[in-house]
Amino acid sequence: MTRWVPTKKEKYGVAIYNYDARGEEELSLQIGDTAHILETYEGWYRGYRIRRKSKKGIFPACYIHLKDATVEGNGQKETVIPNELPLVQEVTTILREWASIWRELYVGDKREMFNTVRDLIYDLIEWRSQILSGTLPQDELQELKQKVTSKIDYGNKYLDLDLVVRDEDGNILDPEQTSTISLFLAHETASKQIEERIQEEQSQKQNIDLNRQAKFASTPSFALFVTLKNVVCKIGEDAEVLMSLYDPVESKFISENYLVRWSSSGLPKDIDRLNNLRAVFTDLGSKDLKREKISFVCQIVRVGRMELRDNNTRKLTFGLRRPFGVAVMDVSDIITGKVDDEDKQHFIPFQPVAGESDFLQTVINKVIAAKEVNHKGQGLWVTLKLLPGDIHQIRKDFPHLVDRSTAVPRKMGFPEIIMPGDVRNDIYVTLVQGDFEKGSKTTQKNVEVTMSVYDEDGKRLENVIFPGAGDEGVSEYKSVIYYQVKQPRWFETVKVAIPIEDVNRSHLRFTFRHRSSQDSKDKSEKIFALAFVKLMRYDGTTLRDGEHDLIVYKAETKKLEDSSIYLNLPATKLELEEKGYASTGKSMQNLGSCTISKDSFQISTLVCSTKLTQNVDLLGLLKWRSNTSLLQQNLRQLMKVDGGEVVKFLQDTLDALFNIMMENSDSDTFDTLVFDALVFIIGLIADRKFQHFNPVLETYIRKHFSATLAYTKLTTVLKNYVDNAEKLTEQLFRAMKALEYIFKFIVRSRVLFNQLYENKGEVDFMESLRDLFKSFNDMMNSNSENTVMVKGAALKYLPTIVNDVKLVFDPKELSKLFTEFILKVPQGRLLRQKLHCLIDIVHSDLFTQHDCRDILLPLMTEQLKLHLENQEELEACCQLLSNILEVLYRKDVGPTQRHVQIIMEKLLRTVNRTVISMGRDSELIGSFVASMTAILRQMEDYHYAHLINTFGKMRSDVVDFLMETFIMFKDLIGKNVYPADWVIMNMMQNKVFLRAINQYAAVLNKKFLDQTNFELQLWNNYFHLAVAFLTQESLQLENFSSDKRAKIFQKYQDMRRTIGFEIRDMWYNLGPHKIKLIPEMVGPMLEMTLVPEIELRKATIPIFFDMMQCEFHYTRSFQRFENEIITKLDHEVEGGRGDEQYKVLFDKILLEHCRKHKYLAKSGENFVTLVVRLMERLLDYRTIMHDESKENRMSCTVNVLNFYKEIEREEMYIRYLYKLCDLHKECDNYTEAAYTLLLHAKLLKWSEEACAAHLTQRDGYQACTQGQLKDQLYQEIINYFDKGKMWEEAISLGKELTEQYENEMFDYEQLSDLLRKQAHFYESIVKVIRPKPDYFAVGYYGQGFPSFMRNKIFIYRGKEYERREDFEARLLTQFPNADKMKTTTSPGDDIKNSPGQYIQCFTVKPILELPPKFQSKPVSEQILSFYTINEVQKFQYSRPIRKGEKDPDNEFSNMWIERTTYVIAYKLPGILRWFEVVSVSMVEISPLENAIETMQLTNEKINNVVQRHLNDPNLPINPLSMLLNGIVDPAVMGGFTNYEKAFFTGKYMQEHPEDQDKIEKLKDLIAWQIPFLAEGIRIHGEKVTEALRPFHERLEACFKQLREKVEKQYGVKALQQPSAVDERRGCRPRSMVRSFTMPSSQRPLSVASVSSISSDNSPSRPGSDGFALEPLLPKKQHFKSQDKLDKDDLDKEKKDKKKEKRNSKHQEVFDKEFKAAEISLQPTEAVILSETISPLRPQRPKSQVLSVMTGDRRFSVSPSPPSATSGPPPITSRARMAFSLQIGSSMELNGMGCPERTDIPPPLPIKSNTGDYGNLMDNQDLTTPATPPPPPPHQRHLPPPLPSKTPPPPPPKTTRKQTSIDSGIVQ
Repeated sequence: MTRWVPTKKEKYGVAIYNYDARGEEELSLQIGDTAHILETYEGWYRGYRIRRKSKKGIFPACYIHLKDATVEGNGQKETVIPNELPLVQEVTTILREWASIWRELYVGDKREMFNTVRDLIYDLIEWRSQILSGTLPQDELQELKQKVTSKIDYGNKYLDLDLVVRDEDGNILDPEQTSTISLFLAHETASKQIEERIQEEQSQKQNIDLNRQAKFASTPSFALFVTLKNVVCKIGEDAEVLMSLYDPVESKFISENYLVRWSSSGLPKDIDRLNNLRAVFTDLGSKDLKREKISFVCQIVRVGRMELRDNNTRKLTFGLRRPFGVAVMDVSDIITGKVDDEDKQHFIPFQPVAGESDFLQTVINKVIAAKEVNHKGQGLWVTLKLLPGDIHQIRKDFPHLVDRSTAVPRKMGFPEIIMPGDVRNDIYVTLVQGDFEKGSKTTQKNVEVTMSVYDEDGKRLENVIFPGAGDEGVSEYKSVIYYQVKQPRWFETVKVAIPIEDVNRSHLRFTFRHRSSQDSKDKSEKIFALAFVKLMRYDGTTLRDGEHDLIVYKAETKKLEDSSIYLNLPATKLELEEKGYASTGKSMQNLGSCTISKDSFQISTLVCSTKLTQNVDLLGLLKWRSNTSLLQQNLRQLMKVDGGEVVKFLQDTLDALFNIMMENSDSDTFDTLVFDALVFIIGLIADRKFQHFNPVLETYIRKHFSATLAYTKLTTVLKNYVDNAEKLTEQLFRAMKALEYIFKFIVRSRVLFNQLYENKGEVDFMESLRDLFKSFNDMMNSNSENTVMVKGAALKYLPTIVNDVKLVFDPKELSKLFTEFILKVPQGRLLRQKLHCLIDIVHSDLFTQHDCRDILLPLMTEQLKLHLENQEELEACCQLLSNILEVLYRKDVGPTQRHVQIIMEKLLRTVNRTVISMGRDSELIGSFVASMTAILRQMEDYHYAHLINTFGKMRSDVVDFLMETFIMFKDLIGKNVYPADWVIMNMMQNKVFLRAINQYAAVLNKKFLDQTNFELQLWNNYFHLAVAFLTQESLQLENFSSDKRAKIFQKYQDMRRTIGFEIRDMWYNLGPHKIKLIPEMVGPMLEMTLVPEIELRKATIPIFFDMMQCEFHYTRSFQRFENEIITKLDHEVEGGRGDEQYKVLFDKILLEHCRKHKYLAKSGENFVTLVVRLMERLLDYRTIMHDESKENRMSCTVNVLNFYKEIEREEMYIRYLYKLCDLHKECDNYTEAAYTLLLHAKLLKWSEEACAAHLTQRDGYQACTQGQLKDQLYQEIINYFDKGKMWEEAISLGKELTEQYENEMFDYEQLSDLLRKQAHFYESIVKVIRPKPDYFAVGYYGQGFPSFMRNKIFIYRGKEYERREDFEARLLTQFPNADKMKTTTSPGDDIKNSPGQYIQCFTVKPILELPPKFQSKPVSEQILSFYTINEVQKFQYSRPIRKGEKDPDNEFSNMWIERTTYVIAYKLPGILRWFEVVSVSMVEISPLENAIETMQLTNEKINNVVQRHLNDPNLPINPLSMLLNGIVDPAVMGGFTNYEKAFFTGKYMQEHPEDQDKIEKLKDLIAWQIPFLAEGIRIHGEKVTEALRPFHERLEACFKQLREKVEKQYGVKALQQPSAVDERRGCRPRSMVRSFTMPSSQRPLSVASVSSISSDNSPSRPGSDGFALEPLLPKKQHFKSQDKLDKDDLDKEKKDKKKEKRNSKHQEVFDKEFKAAEISLQPTEAVILSETISPLRPQRPKSQVLSVMTGDRRFSVSPSPPSATSGPPPITSRARMAFSLQIGSSMELNGMGCPERTDIPPPLPIKSNTGDYGNLMDNQDLTTPATPPPPPPHQRHLPPPLPSKTPPPPPPKTTRKQTSIDSGIVQ
C-alpha cells in the first residue's frame, strides 16, 4: 500500500476553485488561496494555507495551480518563498488587503468608494499579469513598475491604509537597513508624491502619466517619433510626401522635412521600407512645450506633367514638381503629454490644392483655420509618440523603435543644449517668394528655381543639398512650379551641409527658368536670370540669419554660368546700397556684363553651426593671434557677446583664453582680463539657460584643458581680488560665484604640472593656497559693511572647492583651514550662510574621512549647540544635524563611535529641549524628532552608560535630564508628530524609545532607588511614560488587519509585552517606596492591565493585589486604592478598554491572591466582587452606548447609576445622572429629564455649605454653595416640567423655592417671577388639554436579551397619541430578530430558556391613586384627570374567560373577568419612561360583579356628560345624543335586559344565595340610571336643533317606556335639585375620578380595555333596547383567549345581522344628520394579538376641545355611524393588508401550528366585498417555499470531481469570463 510522500518540486500553489472540506482532516480552500504543499498521495495534497499556517489538511491536487518557489529550511522550519518579483508579491498582498475592504464597502453601500477601489483593483490585476507575462521591453517594464507603485500608494492613501516608503527603484525600504533620517525623508517624499497624485486624480488628469513628467523634466530635449503607415490618395503620378512640424501661431516650420518618395502605384518608391517608414523629429526643447500649438504638416508634391489632365499624344514634359495638397494634424496634446498612445493610428485628412495661386503654405494655413476638411476618405495614417532625450539617448532607450534606418529630421536651429562632441554645420535655406515679369511671353511665366552650391572657382559642390531627412543629398534642388503665376510663394526649405573648410569659399546660386508643359518647347527654354549669395561675409563672419532680398541678374546664359563674372557683384539689395550703387530711376542697371532685372527674389537663411559665428568680437578673440594689438579690446568685448554664441564655441574660446595666458606667461598683462573672461564664461554656464553646459565644461577640464601653469596665475589674481575686497567687490563677487570651476582649473592645472614635472613646486603651491585661505579669513574678519555680500558668497561657494582641492592638498590641513575660516565669521552675522556652509562641508568628501571629522565635528557641535540654545536658524541647524547623523550612519566612513559620543554629549540634551519647546504646528518638529531618534538609535549601550557619567557628580543634572526625557517621550507618544499612516516611521521611533526607556530604567534602579536617593517624581514620570508607551494607538496590534499585525509582529514582536514586564519588575523593585505611588499609579496600572494581551494581563494584574496589600500594611485598609480603581475603571471602560476576558482574569487572579492572605481574605473578596459587578454593568453600558436605541442606553445608564448609588459613590452617581438627563433631552423627554435632575437636587441642602467639586459636574452651573446650586437646578427642573406639561410637579417644586425666596433668601424679585410662573401653571392645568399617553406592558423572554431585561416585564409609558401598533413597531426595530408573541398569558420555561428573543406587548390601564387632599371633595375633572395617568404605580389588564356551559340566550351568566394587577418599582413618569414590574397579582371577577362595575361606569359617564353640559352651555350636542340614544334605544343588543335574564332569576338566586346584596346593588344602579338620563334628555331637549327634533322626540318616547318599566320594578330615585348631582358626587368621590377623555378613543377596543374598569371602556353603544348596558362582548366578534372561549356559532351571527337592520325611522333621520362624517369602525381587538385589525389614526388636531364625545367614541363598537366631529375615514384596505401579512407570517407558530389553537380560524376583517378574502390562503403558501429551487443546470459552475483512487482528471475549462478577475491574483 502506498503512503503519503513528501513533495520535492510541488511545494507552492494557488487554489483555482473553491473547495469545501467534507471532514475534519480536509482543508477548505477559496479561489486565490496560496497553499504550502508538504505531502502528496494519489491525487491529493497535504499542506496548509499560507495565510493560516496552524491548520493543516488535505485537498485535491487538481484544485491547485502549481507555481515556482524557493524552499528554505526543512522539516518543521520549511518555508516557501514564491519566485516572483518583489513587486508582484507586493501587488498580491495589496490586492488581498484591498479585496476585504472592498467587500466591506459593498456591504456598507458606499458606492463611490466601491467603484473607485474596483477600478484600482482591476488596474493592478491587469498590470500584474503584464509584469508576469515577461514580454515587456525593459523601458516599458520600468515605466509599468512606476505606475504600479504609484497606484498602490494612491490606493493606500485613499483607503486610509499605511504609507509605503520606497527607494528610487520602487522597492520597499527596509527600516533596519535605512538610517532614521533617510527613512524620515522617504516618508516626507512619499507623502508629497501621494498628495500630488491625489490632486491629479481629482483634477481628472488621469491620462497624464506621472513618471512621464518626471522623465521629461529630467531631460532638456525630447523627440516626436512618427511612423507613416499609409498614404491614401489618388495621385496618379510619383510624389514626394514631405512631413514636418509647424508652428501655426508664427506660421513657420520648426523642423526639417521628413521626405518619403511615393510611387504612382500607391507604394513607397523604396519598397524595402514598406512597413518601416519611421522618423524621429529630434531636438525639441522646453520652449517647444510652451508653444501654444504645434501642428504636424504633410505636403504632397507630385512629380510629373504640368497638368494631370493633359493626356495629349503630343510629348509632354515630365519630372516637374507640382503642388498637390496638404494634410495637417494638431499634435499639441501629444507633445505636452496629454495624449500618449503609441499604438493609436491617427488619420490626417487630405486637402487638395484648389487653384494655381493656392500656394502650399496658404493651404496649410487655411486647413489650420478651418474646422474640418472635406477629405473624401483621402489622407495619411500615422502613429505618434513623444520620447525623452536626445537622439543618442533615444537610440539607447528605445532600440525597438529607433534604429539606424530611422530618419532623423532635426529641429531648425540649435537644441537647448549642445554637447561638446556634437559638431554641426548646417545652413537652412528657404525659398520664400519671387516676382517675375512676363517679358516677351503672352502669359505669366511658369518659374522654376534651381538652387546649387558653387565654390569661388565655379566648381559645383556635389550632393550637399538635402531636401529632407530620409533622403539622399542632391547637387541641385528644383522648386515647385506654380502655373502662370507672377508672384510665386514657395516657402520650401532645404538644408545645405558643407564641410567647414569650404564654407568661406562657397556661395549659393539660384537660377530661374520658364518651364513649358510640352517637351519640345521646354527643351528650348534657357535660364533667364540668376541670383546668388555668399555664405561668408567680408569680415569673416557667417551669413546673417533672416531674410535676404537677392538681386536678380539677367545676362546671356553662358555668362550667367560663369561665377567669376558675377561673384564680384553685390548679391543683395542691402549690399547694393552699402556699396553705393544708388538705385536710380532706371529700371535696369548695367553692372558689367550683367543687368539687374526688375524681378525680385527672396530667401531666408538660418545657420546652425558649432564652428561658424556671426559675431565679430568673438571671431576676433578666436583669431587673436592675427591681431594681438586688439587683444585687450577683444577680451573686454567678450563680456558683451550673446551667451549662446560663446557657449557654442566654448571649447575654442577657453582654448584661446588659456593660450593667451600661457603664451604671455612672463608678464601678467592679460592675467586679470583672462581671469575675468573665464569668470564670465563660468558665470554663463551657471545661468539657468545654459546650465546644461556644465557637463561640457567638466568634459573640457577633464579632457581638453592643458595649461599646466595656469594655476599660479589664477591663484594670484584670485588672492589679489580677495585682498582688495573693499575696492573690487563686484569682480570678487562674480569670481566667488565661479569659484568651483576656477579651482577645478587650478587643481587640474596642478595635476597636469605634477605629471610633467613630478611634484616640482609643491611647497610653493601649498603655501599659495594657505595664503589664499588666510586672505579669506582676513576678509571674513573685517567689519566692513561693503563686503557683506562677498562674505555671504564666500560661505556659499568656498565648500564647493573641497572635493577638488583635496586631490592636491592635505585633507586634514584643509579641514583645519575651514575650521579657522568658520570661526572667523563675525558673531551673530550670516548665521544661515555659515550653517549652510557647514552643511556643504558635511556633504563633501572631507567629512567622510575619520581624521578630518575629528577636526570638523567639535566645531560643528559647538556651533549647533550655540544656535539651538538661542533658537536661531532652526531649519538650517536641523538640516546640519541630520546630515551629520546621516554620514555617521554609513558603514564606509571609518569608525564613528567616538563621534556619536561627541554628538550625544554636546547635543542630545539641547535637541531634547528644542523638541520640548517646539510647538506641534511647527514645520520642523518632524525633522527634529527624527534627528533625536537618530541620535538615540545610533547610541550603543556603552554610550548610554557614558551619558549618565558625563553629568558627573551633579545628581540634580541627571534627575533633570531624565525628567526632561521622560516628559518629552510621553508627549511624543501621546501626540505623535508623524501622521498615523507613517507606520514604519512610528514603529522605528517606538523601537528606539523602548530601548532608551529601558536603558534609563536601569539608571533609575541603580541611582535612585535606595532610601537616600529616592526620587518620587522621577519614578512617577517613568511609570506614566512606560504606560503611555504601552497603551499608545500604534502598538495595539489587535486593532490592525491580520496582515499588518503579522508584519509588525515579525519585525518588532509585541513591544507592549516587553515594556509591560519591565514595568512590573520596576514596580516590584520599589519595595517600601510603593506606598508613595498609591493611589496615583492605580490609573496607569489599570490602563496597562486593560491592554488585550493575555500574557501581559496575567503578569500585571497581580500588581493590584500588591497595591492593596501595601496600602493595607500602612493603613489597615485599602480605601484609597478602591476609590481610585472604581473611578478609573469607569473612565477606562467607557473609553473602550476592557472586555469579558479581563473581568474573568481580574476576578480569578485577585481572588486567588486575596484568599491566600491572612487579613485580606474577606475584605479583598468583597472588593473583587464589587469591581466585577461594576465591570459587568459598565461593559453592558459600553456595548449599549453604541446602540441606536436610546431606550436601551437609558436602561443601562440607570443600571450603572443605581449601582453607584448602592456603593455610595456620589460623584460617579451624579456623572451618570447627567448622562441620562442628556439622553432624555435628545429624545425630548422633558418630564423624565426633570425627574433625573431632581435626583441630583435631592443630594443638596438649602444651606451655605460649600459645593464639593463632584456636585457641580456641569460647566453651566456657577454656584459656590449647595443652596445656590439647588436653586439653579430647581429653576432648570421647573423649566423641564413646564415643557413636559407636568405643571403639578412644577408647582410643588415652586412652592419649595417660594419658601426659600420668601423666608430665607428674601429675593423678592425672583419670588415675583416664580409666582407669575406658578399662576401660569395653575391656569394651564385648568385650560390646556393634555394628551394622555397609553401604558403598555412588555415582556422580554428568552436568553437572547441582555441580562438587564431578560425574562422580565416592564411597563412603558407611551408617547403622546402613540398607538399600540406604533409602539410595537418601535420595539421590534430595536430587536429585529425578536418574535412577537401572540398571546397575553405568561410564557412557559421552554420559551424563557430558549436562545431566541420573544416579545410580548399589550396595553394596560393605570390605576388611579388620588392624593389625599382631593379625597371626598368635589374637584373639577380637569384637575383630577392628571392623576389618572400620572404618578401611577399600579396597572391592570383584564381579559374575559368563560366558565361552565355556554348559555345560547344569555352570554352574561358565565362571562368572568380575569384581572391582573402589575406593580412597578417606581411611579411613572419618573427618570425613565418605563420601569420593571416588581409584583404581579391576579383576581377573577364574577359575571355579577362585572355587571355592577359596568353599570356604575355608565352611570358615572352619563353624570359626567350632564355635568359638563351644565357647566359649559356651548358644548356640542352630538356626543350627548349618541350616548343617550345608545342607552335609551338599544336596537341590537338586549341592554340591561341581559342582566335581568342572567341574574334576576330564581334559578340564579338559588345557586348563588350569597350574591343577594350584589343583586340589590345592581338593581339600585339600574334605578339610579333614570334620574341621570332624565337630566340628560332635559338638556338635550333644550339644545336640540330643529333638524334633530324628530330624533329627540323618539328619544323621549323610548325613555318614557324605559322609565315606567324601571320605576315599576326597581323603585323611583330622584335628584332633588341641580346641586344634588354634586352632593351625590361628593358622597361617591371615586366616580368623579373616572376620566372620560382618554385620547386613544379613536382606536378600536382591545380586550385589555374591554373589561377594564376605566370609563374609556364603558361599553355603551347606540341602538340597544332598554337602558342597561349591552353585553360586554358583542356577538359580532370572535374572541380567542388563552383559555379558548368557545366560538359563537355562525347562525347566531346571521340573526344579529338581521336584527341590526331593524332601525326605526328616527334612527334614519339621525343617520342622515350625521351622514357627513360616517365612519365604519372596525370590530374590537381580539386577544390573539396578531389579529389586530385597526384603522390608521391621524394625529389629533391641537385645537381639540375637551368633549365627552372623545370618551364615547372609543366604545362605539358597532358599524353604525358615530359622531360627526373629527375622526378618521374608514380605511378598510389597511386592515385587510395588515391581516393578510400577519397571516402569512404568523399562521404557524411552532412549525406545526399553534398547539393551543382550536381549529376555528381567526376573525376576518369586516368584508367590504367578497373578493377580499380570496387570496388569503394562497398567500400563505406563497410566502416561503420550504426549500429554494435548485439553480438551472447552465448556471452551475462546478469544480472538478474529487480524486478517487485513480489520479483525478484536471478541472473542466471554465467558460465564465469572471475567471479573469478571480485568477488575476492567482497567475
